[in-house]
Amino acid sequence: MILIVGLGNPGVRYAYTRHNIGFMAVDYIARRLNFSRFLSEFSSLVSEKLIEKEKVIIQKPQTFMNLSGGAVQKIVSFYKIPTDCVFVIHDDIDLVLYDIRIKYAGGNGGHNGLRSIDGGVGKNYWRIRIGIGRPFDKNEVPDYVLSNFYKNELQKFSIILEFLAENICELIFKENKEQIIQKIQLIGK
Repeated sequence: MILIVGLGNPGVRYAYTRHNIGFMAVDYIARRLNFSRFLSEFSSLVSEKLIEKEKVIIQKPQTFMNLSGGAVQKIVSFYKIPTDCVFVIHDDIDLVLYDIRIKYAGGNGGHNGLRSIDGGVGKNYWRIRIGIGRPFDKNEVPDYVLSNFYKNELQKFSIILEFLAENICELIFKENKEQIIQKIQLIGK
């Protein structure tokens, strides 16, 4: 069983904010791969599909970003999903706009959503980090991550997120992931 978690904040007010790039990414994946409609379960919106004889679940925690770990922990515990089969897609202010980095395990880099997940399931899961850039003044970070993307930024992100959706199965199922990781990371350049 595979779990793909998109991080974001629930509600229309946050739909196109920089902090919600994880929700946007999993929506692209769900549409591209024809997942079932999202249902409300595990304090989340959840969708699923059988791919290559493996159940793949998409999760959008509805607990707000900083409390995502409780929702992720619920679904991981219920289905007994190994954490090396968990892929978390999230924003990263330390990456330049559009940049994508993929890694297994590690620290949370100050990201409160990841900090919450680390507390719920540990640190050994996949992270798909999507760069949203950083404001010049670090005091502006809270307002910046909750600000809407500009229209031209959304247009470029639509290309990047579509590419990610097209290649997510290869990332998930390929045993040697290095080549597909490099391929995906190049799209944001």
